[in-house]
Amino acid sequence: MWWGPGPGSDDGIIGDKLLDFYASSGIWMYLWFTVHNFTNLKHILRIIDRSGKSVKAKNIDESSASLNRSSFPKGFVFGTASSAYQYEGAANEGGRGPSIWDTYMHNHPERITDRSTGDVAVDEYHRYKEDVQIMKDIGLDAYRFSISWSRLLPDGKLSGGVNYEGIKYYKNLINELLANGLKPFVTIFHWDFPQGLEDDYGGFLSPKVVDDFQDYAELCFREFGDKVKHWITLNEPLSVSKNGYTTGKYAPGRCSDWLKLNCLGGDSGTEPYLVTHHQLLAHAAAVKLYREKYQKSQKGVIGITLNSDWYVPVTEERNDKDAAKRALDFSYGWFMDPLVKGHYPHSMQALVGNRLPKFTKEQSAMLKGSYDFIGLNYYSGTYAANVPHQNDAKPNYKTDALVNQSVEYNGVPIGPLGASDWLHVYPRGIRDLLVYTKRKYQNPLIYITENGYDDPNDPNIPIEESLADKKRINYLDRHIYYIHRAIEDGVNVMGYFIWSLFDNMEWNTGYTVRFGINYIDFKDGLKRHPKDSANWLKKFLKTENHEDLPQPAAQLAPTLIAKVTPVSDRDLGGNTITTYLRR
Repeated sequence: MWWGPGPGSDDGIIGDKLLDFYASSGIWMYLWFTVHNFTNLKHILRIIDRSGKSVKAKNIDESSASLNRSSFPKGFVFGTASSAYQYEGAANEGGRGPSIWDTYMHNHPERITDRSTGDVAVDEYHRYKEDVQIMKDIGLDAYRFSISWSRLLPDGKLSGGVNYEGIKYYKNLINELLANGLKPFVTIFHWDFPQGLEDDYGGFLSPKVVDDFQDYAELCFREFGDKVKHWITLNEPLSVSKNGYTTGKYAPGRCSDWLKLNCLGGDSGTEPYLVTHHQLLAHAAAVKLYREKYQKSQKGVIGITLNSDWYVPVTEERNDKDAAKRALDFSYGWFMDPLVKGHYPHSMQALVGNRLPKFTKEQSAMLKGSYDFIGLNYYSGTYAANVPHQNDAKPNYKTDALVNQSVEYNGVPIGPLGASDWLHVYPRGIRDLLVYTKRKYQNPLIYITENGYDDPNDPNIPIEESLADKKRINYLDRHIYYIHRAIEDGVNVMGYFIWSLFDNMEWNTGYTVRFGINYIDFKDGLKRHPKDSANWLKKFLKTENHEDLPQPAAQLAPTLIAKVTPVSDRDLGGNTITTYLRR
């Protein structure tokens, strides 16, 4: 039943997806749905409680309003996240060498929505002290940022020389964070691969990258490890493989020519698998080195940040449920299975065949258990439907899983759309994904390393209107609620990082969307202005009793609902709930 709880759910509430969608869309959309899909309001209220329980208004308004910081486990951290290329700017200052994103944005402006670059970004390189004070004022515990590989090693290799001015910058940033009570969570690689290594051997297409990444990681451990206690090797390796080598949206812009996406060379049927293979080996090599040489003395932990949507089968048919599992295998399991089990998912082995690289016994042993924690980036949900097997002479990572992925079913979206076409709000998915991780992957320590919502960067909207970001507040509120539910389910979650502290350069979409809880005025010297979401978060983090906490916007008219009686198929005119909802 497509409107029911997703795989791994145990609460049996049919209304979660409806509530997610209409709590954000407001009462007018709610009434539209009622008029177009149900004979009267009574039906929808009764369907919400298919579990047979009475539903009080307070239960329908599922939010974090009843929670506070002390509701979370001791040591749980709240923070925000960023990356070097999206934040730092100073692209040609301080001895930094070029990355593939510099080359991509400068040489191919037609591939960037607003033809922009990251040369200045939000200028954190020069304004980090101001930015740290903003974090401190909000009451955050931690800041997740990345190191620019080419700022430390301009050519990408140790043999090309170390840029000590870059090292000084990151030491200053780390010291500033610690002096203000903020823990640094440091990502070693967040997509800005050195152009020198790309030119030398094709970057992650070559196994040579493993040794160079290990050298770069060791430089980071040696220079910063006395004060950095949380390391992340890679950020979203899936995004690199998928967007950089399957569709060509991201640097280096590679995909198969037959896809007609105007890519810069590539093979979407083989390169994504090679790139993932080498990213995993680079990660494992860095972890092995850290554990053998630095962890005991520095007393830190090391992990990797992965990303995945939650996939909801469009029907209860076995083939659609299997399709949702395959979608997870080809995104999340592509990385988690090697990290936990030492091999790729069996579904990938069967469907990709000899295009899927194989690990040696030594590599498998090195990969297995190569994490102290898993970072998880979650934004959106997606429907999954089975695709019958077809003999395709032109294999492609996006079609190999035999899954049709969609953000709507029978014309109804899985959730409200953000400014980005890939972001459909589905808060319960974060709990489902966390519970799935617990059950399938031995309940690892998890940090939610990114979660956030974007608005369009409309130059015609006054700043005051942009600061009133009610949709973002609702998004954060709902996800915090479901993370807490996952913790109650026994999932070992110990942190939550919002994407992002500031509006910033969002890769191929440039500056056309705004993810920040703080507004960046790109027309007036990059001035920082707190949005309502920053003030909401500040109060959330500093309030023990939430009676005075600002409530998230656009809830689902809870005053309309006092008590809901159980629903049966007979109440639906002889239809099952499934067929009734699909009419």
